[in-house]
Amino acid sequence: MGLLSPSWAGSAVADRTGDAAYLRAMLDAEAALTRAQAAIGLAPEPAAAAVTAAAGTPHSRDLALRARAAGNPVVPLVADLTAAVAARDPDAAPYVHRGATSQDILDTATMLVSARALDAVRADLRRTADALHRTAAGHRDTPMVGRTLTQHAVPTTFGLKAAGWRSLVLDADDRLAAVRAVLPAQLGGAAGTLAAFGAYAGPQCETKPDPATRLLAAYAAETGLAEPALPWHTLRTPVADLAGALAFAAGALGKMAADVLTLSRTEIGELAEGGGGGSSAMPHKANPVRATLIAAAARQVPALAAVLYGSLAAEDERPAGAWHAEWQPLREALRLVGGAARDAAELTAGLRVRPDRMRHNLDLTAGLVVTERLVAALTPLTGRAEARRLVDAAARRTTTEGIDLYEALAHDLLPDVLPEHRLRQLLDATAYLGAAGPLVDRALARPAHHPQEPTP
Repeated sequence: MGLLSPSWAGSAVADRTGDAAYLRAMLDAEAALTRAQAAIGLAPEPAAAAVTAAAGTPHSRDLALRARAAGNPVVPLVADLTAAVAARDPDAAPYVHRGATSQDILDTATMLVSARALDAVRADLRRTADALHRTAAGHRDTPMVGRTLTQHAVPTTFGLKAAGWRSLVLDADDRLAAVRAVLPAQLGGAAGTLAAFGAYAGPQCETKPDPATRLLAAYAAETGLAEPALPWHTLRTPVADLAGALAFAAGALGKMAADVLTLSRTEIGELAEGGGGGSSAMPHKANPVRATLIAAAARQVPALAAVLYGSLAAEDERPAGAWHAEWQPLREALRLVGGAARDAAELTAGLRVRPDRMRHNLDLTAGLVVTERLVAALTPLTGRAEARRLVDAAARRTTTEGIDLYEALAHDLLPDVLPEHRLRQLLDATAYLGAAGPLVDRALARPAHHPQEPTP
């Protein structure tokens, strides 16, 4: 139910990765296998029809318990499916799972589940990118403090910050789109040689070239997944690439969440979630719940990806433990990223921006936020070393004496080095935004949408 997983509870990806979804995907994989065999003449068409029809029927609820005997759910599933097919057409029953191994079906089902989940994730990422485009364009020139190592640094704009968030979201979508496009079906038989499929073909092997590899193409077509060059029972590139893309997506959304959490602190108050969460004890609270949940996901997915990368070191032609270790971490990573993408779409759609607080905070250091500009402007007049000395001394006075930077500099600079109007101009933080505006324009010129791949 996700009682302790509010990061993904109730999301579209939660539904697409649940036990029912995995069961559906395994049945889809089994039916696709028989249809693929029929398509190249290795099974009769009525058998393919019977298996497909039986695969549409829900199967035993005790499948998980019976899976313990064989270490995976495919073995009891095949028994149930065979019985269901036999009840419809006894002659079709021998064609259930013929030539395949359990990993063929579960890996294919995992790729189907992943593809369906990624379609939902990417839809939310596109909504997030669209909302951030509007925010960045609307606040292209809204000045705010740029912070480095937790301290006020130089002025920037909120538009540039939001454009940066959007850029990360699009980077995440690009990576997920690339992985989604090549998620492969799995078919190799007992040890990745496809031998059983040729053996079941019998004399047809002598008259039709290479039925086993032709079956790979037909199977991929039936599932809607990519055709693999090789069976990948212990060549776990597809899972590792998926893990990497999910970890990146979680981190990209986590960066935005980290900024929102910082900027929505009471003492900063530059942002607020459109509908903050309440507190069980403090009526005044409006917590940034969506950003909190995104941040929680961003901290978990990299560790899950590490498990999936670890499974690359898989022994033999099918490993004991490495494959099994992937199942739950991959599902949890999909769920966490799916929940984070949903929360990001909601967060950005309702984000409240407070330019007045940004302007107030920009003035908190009494002018120190533009010391970089002052050194650059004074260097042609006094030399760089003297410019740095003058500004350093004035900055210390501003900090220790509680005066503003104009007052600290006036004695040394006015009127011999700079006229008063020029000094005040240099101290205007809103006029030291560099190329922030053009950079926003450049970032927002990047298109957000990719063609949507069909869901298997």
